[in-house]
Amino acid sequence: MSTVKLGVTLFCYGTEYARYQYNFEECVKQAALAGATGYEIVGTQMLPDYPNVSDEFLGLIQKLKAKYGIGPVGYGANNDKGLLPHRNLTDDEMVADTIIDLKTAHKLGCKVMRSQFMLSPEAFQRLAPYAELYDVRIGIEIHNPETPRSPLIQQYLDAIQKTNSKHLGLIPDFGCFAIAPNKAHWMKAIEAGVKEEHLQQAADMRYQGVSLDEARSKLLAQEAHPAIQTALQGMYGFVQFKPKEELPRLLEEFKEILPYSFELHGKFHYLSEDLVEPSIPYKEIIEVLKEANYDGYLICEYEDELYCGGTEFTKRQLKMVQQLLK
Repeated sequence: MSTVKLGVTLFCYGTEYARYQYNFEECVKQAALAGATGYEIVGTQMLPDYPNVSDEFLGLIQKLKAKYGIGPVGYGANNDKGLLPHRNLTDDEMVADTIIDLKTAHKLGCKVMRSQFMLSPEAFQRLAPYAELYDVRIGIEIHNPETPRSPLIQQYLDAIQKTNSKHLGLIPDFGCFAIAPNKAHWMKAIEAGVKEEHLQQAADMRYQGVSLDEARSKLLAQEAHPAIQTALQGMYGFVQFKPKEELPRLLEEFKEILPYSFELHGKFHYLSEDLVEPSIPYKEIIEVLKEANYDGYLICEYEDELYCGGTEFTKRQLKMVQQLLK
């Protein structure tokens, strides 16, 4: 039987937090009300002393844990190579920054830290002894448009296998399994005046492998509303999707990397009252976890493309996953 534990990244409440509707405590409270048993904190978003963490903030976390019953289980690090205006950071500098993140994650009590692939495979490999020292497992996020066994992710897998360290791994983001267009982008385009037939043509061209430039030219020739360009860019960018026929292959790749995945990110962009994510095949993904008896956290992550806030959608997400796990 699968022992999946359900958590929430406080990034889900980023809109409310940015609008000062929620403070940190309210974000934690809402995660608890949604049914989470732990939460991820993104350092750059909610740590007042980032990249460090103060004793005062640690005290607040303990106070809220006693009050709401949940605490931080994951830390979202920030691997930004573009901190300097005249050059990218070197691998040495990236490693040094990530060690600071490891210290912060350790002080927060997090056993998992999520990193991005701006941290090169070579730099990632060098972090193994530091991750072991602080007893924090570092996972490279597999984010759309990457897939579980794409060439770049294979380089990280090779690095993990070379170190033979149990403290280096992968964190698949479920957005990489998308098999339909982003519902939120679609809705925003319709609201802006784009005809649905033009959006469908754009999606069909993406399925068929038509290049972005050619798709853009064809839509311009049909005098599609200019707002379609934003949706089109998304279809070819960070919210790519693949034909449904490719899903079995993607799920097989997912099974192969699950032994190296000590945390999962349940990305979702939209959930109606019927508890179905229109673009990400949750039913099939959860079946893989159940069959594999996956033991770890599934951190629900809402990306608020509609800028409506994540409170209700996050509740729906956890309810959907709970039902699928049963």
